[in-house]
Formats: sequence, structure tokens, C-alpha cells
Amino acid sequence: MTGERLTEDLLKRLLAASSPEAYLEEGLTMERTFAGYLHELLEAKGLKRADVYRASGLNSTVVYDAFAGKSRLGRDNALMMAFGLGCSLREVQRLLKLAGVAELYPKVRRDAIIIWCLNRGVSREGCDDELWRFGEKTLLGTCPLR
Repeated sequence: MTGERLTEDLLKRLLAASSPEAYLEEGLTMERTFAGYLHELLEAKGLKRADVYRASGLNSTVVYDAFAGKSRLGRDNALMMAFGLGCSLREVQRLLKLAGVAELYPKVRRDAIIIWCLNRGVSREGCDDELWRFGEKTLLGTCPLR
């Protein structure tokens, strides 16, 4: 994961290439799966899957199935997994992309709160508290009355 080129840099190289083959021959593309990325994060952070499910608030079966590549997570479950892994904002955005769901968008009120929490290392529970405080749907799915 370290030393990985930024997407913006790769896009510049691709657009400057004389042909698709010229870019592809540079060997800068990769095949990455959601489950594979979860394992990369787990190893990089020195965690065990049990740590992730406890910190995420997800059911252990959901976590183990995601790591095994047996299931895809919806957006909120992917976000909860990211909190459980202690992901940075960049890691969260990549995780969401690989899960096939929308990335966090700072123009969306709920997403802005989640981004703020991620940037400050707030736990999943703390993020849910902030979401609740602002009248937004929490990651665990409860929705306060507005």
C-alpha cells in the first residue's frame, strides 16, 4: 500500500500516453478486489478480524464473509468496516470504491459529518453520536426525528 501512485498522477500519465498500449506497458495498473484490500488494511494496521468486528459494530459473520469475498457490503456497512479498521479518509474512499458504492461527498450533510469524524479519528460510536446530534441517520441505522 505504501508507495502506491495517486490516481491523479496515473490519469496524467494515461492522458499523455501516445496509445493505451504505451500506458499499459508501463505496468501501472492493478487488479484489486474488495476482500484483497480489506486484507491489505488488516495487515498494515496489525489488526485481527475480531478487532474489526468489535470496533465496527458489524455482525461477525458480515465481517468474516466480506474478508472471504463471499459478500459485498452496502455503503453504511462498508463505512462501519472502515471505522473498525481505523482507516484514513483516503483509505475509506478507496474502500468505498472497491465496494462498488458512492464515495463520501463533502457537499452532502451526512457525508460531511462522517468525513469530519474520520479526519479526527473518532470511533464509529462517536460518529453515530455526531450523526444523531445533527438529526442524521446513524451508521447503525437508527434515525432520529427531525
